[in-house]
Amino acid sequence: MSTTVSGLRAALATALPVCAATLLLTGLLSGCSSGSGAGKGERAAASEKAAARPPAPAPEAASDAYRRWGLDKPLAAPPAPPARKLTESVKAGGAPLLVRRVPTRDKVVFVTIDDGAEKDPEFVKMAEDLKLPLTMFLTDDIARAGRGYPYFDRLHALGNGVHNHTLGHPNLRTLDPDAQRRQICGQQDALAKRYGARPTLFRPPYGNYNDATLAAAGGCGVKAVVLWEATMQINDMRYAQGGKLRPGDIVLAHFRGPKELKGTSMTRMTTNMLRSIQKQGYTVARLEDYV
Repeated sequence: MSTTVSGLRAALATALPVCAATLLLTGLLSGCSSGSGAGKGERAAASEKAAARPPAPAPEAASDAYRRWGLDKPLAAPPAPPARKLTESVKAGGAPLLVRRVPTRDKVVFVTIDDGAEKDPEFVKMAEDLKLPLTMFLTDDIARAGRGYPYFDRLHALGNGVHNHTLGHPNLRTLDPDAQRRQICGQQDALAKRYGARPTLFRPPYGNYNDATLAAAGGCGVKAVVLWEATMQINDMRYAQGGKLRPGDIVLAHFRGPKELKGTSMTRMTTNMLRSIQKQGYTVARLEDYV
């Protein structure tokens, strides 16, 4: 018995190195392993299948979004906002600030868009792609028409502010103090109900106001009455003074479409404005971070 066992051990000791050598030299697997040949075949089949699939399209780089909207380069990131906002000094219910231009040395301007008549879905996509900061001053009668407030909800969800431009867009200087208060406070209430907070900024229609306007706005919770120093035109901008942008300029625009813009879309008009802003060495910052 011991002789037989010894003989088997010797035979195995001789056979194992030969089998291993055979595997290394020829890759033949009979008698030395189980299943390895099938694994190799599966890997080869998987490789062939993967090679037969068309390659997945590479995602568009975020920095290429500006080209899609006709810009030569991306918007520069704005600098860090100031530690204190202008309205921090305004007491609740007190007289609001009158702001035409933000006092800053930063090479920034602020895009504000009024009324809410045009509700172009492409503009929402543009604002999202370009990470464009903007401030909306909505008139209730106009904003509710057509697609209604859900359109502006989408812009608000991108981090853009929604503020007061009255209920019906009247010339406030033609109204008595009570009527002015109803126009301003009524829109404050409507926007607070929808967005969860009373707006702190207000823009009078046509830029027209008087002392009664300021008193009504302050009593309705407004901290700043926002006017402007530049206006967006179809192909460029118009300036209140100097013929060019200055640091802190507030730019007035409107939600307008091809009918009002001689066939130009709102996105094309915005592209023209942004190209002008960039050409003059500025970028766009968020108004609420400063005011």
